[in-house]
Amino acid sequence: MNTRNLTLAALLAAIGTLTAHLVYIPAGVAKCFPIQHAINVLAAVWLGPAQAVGIAFVISLLRNLLGLGSLLAFPGSLVGAFLAGYVFRRTQRPLAAVAGEVFGTGILGGLLAFPMAKLLMGKETGAFFFIIPFLVSSLGGALIAYGLLKSGVLASLAKRPADKTRQTS
Repeated sequence: MNTRNLTLAALLAAIGTLTAHLVYIPAGVAKCFPIQHAINVLAAVWLGPAQAVGIAFVISLLRNLLGLGSLLAFPGSLVGAFLAGYVFRRTQRPLAAVAGEVFGTGILGGLLAFPMAKLLMGKETGAFFFIIPFLVSSLGGALIAYGLLKSGVLASLAKRPADKTRQTS
């Protein structure tokens, strides 16, 4: 990982952590963070699946350490980030990364949250209790990322050093 990618990863992790107390959707024992899902898609497209998972882990860990999230941050964000990156790498289509994020977080992460809530948090909820809020949050965040990717607003962050045009002074 070069300095540019490491800096971008740190920036995304900082944004995901700092916005956690500002933008969230309460959903019973869970808090849904659409910005996390937007970051998952952006990291997946710009940096790849491994780095997207790393960023999702750092954000989830920091949110938990700061008391801004719960253990349920881990299953959804990690699976969603991985699938977004994996699907994007295979297709090179941002919309595929959106689908990977939504399926990974909304369906798989929602299903994985049930045993975590029961075993680690002592919460008695239905097995499908987490799927709808995780789907809503991941869909909203992933669509935000898709809009940003398509608009080109953040294009300068995504450029590789070789992509830069010669600067004149």
